[in-house]
Amino acid sequence: MSITEQVLVQQLERLQLRYFLQHYPDLVAQAARESWTHGHFLEQLVAGEAARRDEARVARRVKAAHLPGLKTLDGFDWSWPKKINRTQVQHLFRLEFLPQQGNVILLGGVGVGKTHLAIALAHTACLQGHAVLFTRAVDIVTALAAAQATGGLKRELARLLKPTLLVIDELGYLPIDKFGADGLFQVISQRYERGSTVITTNRAFKQWPEIFNNDSTLTSALLDRLLHHAESVVIEGRSYRMRDQTDA
Repeated sequence: MSITEQVLVQQLERLQLRYFLQHYPDLVAQAARESWTHGHFLEQLVAGEAARRDEARVARRVKAAHLPGLKTLDGFDWSWPKKINRTQVQHLFRLEFLPQQGNVILLGGVGVGKTHLAIALAHTACLQGHAVLFTRAVDIVTALAAAQATGGLKRELARLLKPTLLVIDELGYLPIDKFGADGLFQVISQRYERGSTVITTNRAFKQWPEIFNNDSTLTSALLDRLLHHAESVVIEGRSYRMRDQTDA
């Protein structure tokens, strides 16, 4: 490597132009073979670096979202649910509810695809540049309780309020005590018209007081905020995970 090339590599490392570093020699050779102009050569380098940085940003957002796996809308089995509004769901993936700080409620029994769609929505939001956090309802309660014990409740609430999209999975699957009910109320109510929330639940809205420690007043106030700008997607059918047993 010549002195000039060494200096170039050092400067590219300093500027963190990793695509330049990796592809510069090959592109130089290709430019010579194909008689590229200087402008076209530079364009190829810059386009590659921009694409690399975009991919890195998406990867960071997906990691920060704590998705429990990768799901996509293309991978959803539309033939399985007995009832689902496919047009409504596909429209949600345009993410028009995000700039409106709208919410999405996915209602249905166990194994009908609610979590699949919630993960896919979260992943799509990551791809489009939005900050996302995926968590289960019980994990929110546990985290808030731990934060309360260590004096960090305000900081934990701020973490849950910060994302453009917060996905709360499995609301209603486990009982919640008064502290948990109050904590979830604070999260959902403070996100009202500040950020979007996607919730998956196996409980109809009329049963939600049972989720929130039988506090009808709190539940009514929460639903009033949550449903003001919301779309509810009802999914009916048998559990997809039990299909082999039920078909046997």
